[in-house]
Amino acid sequence: MVAEGVYVYAIVRAATALPHGAGGVGSPPAPVRMIRQGLLGAVVSDAPPQLRARRRDLLAHQDLLLRLSAEGPVLPMRFGMVAPDEGTVLQQVVSAESEHAATLDRLAGRTEINLKALPAQNALPALVAEEKNVRQLREAARRHPGYEASLRLGEAIAAALTRRAATAGQRIARELASRARAVAAGPEVSGCALNMSFLVDHADADAFLGRARKFAEVHREHVELRLAGPLPCYSFVSPGARPVPVGGV
Repeated sequence: MVAEGVYVYAIVRAATALPHGAGGVGSPPAPVRMIRQGLLGAVVSDAPPQLRARRRDLLAHQDLLLRLSAEGPVLPMRFGMVAPDEGTVLQQVVSAESEHAATLDRLAGRTEINLKALPAQNALPALVAEEKNVRQLREAARRHPGYEASLRLGEAIAAALTRRAATAGQRIARELASRARAVAAGPEVSGCALNMSFLVDHADADAFLGRARKFAEVHREHVELRLAGPLPCYSFVSPGARPVPVGGV
């Protein structure tokens, strides 16, 4: 099997040790190595031919980044980052050495936690009890059943579920932002009322997740919270990733 370039996992400090027995993408997992230039290093392996986003490779990529995070700060690369050769990788590391070093300093001792707020499941009884408009439309649909009445009721229910999820999501996001080092809005996700990531100190991650889960339990009739983390700090590698206000999200 002939390698097709160099697969890049992360940029780290040159003194960072590779996790024992670390393997990379590919089948069998490619041996991982460190290439160094000055104060920084890049964690790489040979890129397997016909690389695709297979589940095993996605998990191998993320697992290696998390294991590296236990050794020190990590500037993670997205899955599928392939360079022609090691020289190209080192050239990029050197050209942005000061920026990379500053990012690693900013991420030291920290991790990313992602929060998604979705409309609550099985919340129709609470919705009808608390939303006058929905209650009136349901009563109207029962008195005069038909396509238009059902359509109006369905649209009202969907809108109310999304609004309630967004309101609850913004509330917990504001609270969690006060416990985080930085906040980054994520891309829009279909069916998701709120998508945000938080940069959190490693020492605070368990308490941070615990607070979010407690909120989710108390407000389960308003929102379904999906939490992911600790994660590699993908959302905070850019110098532009800074704390942002949450209230207007």
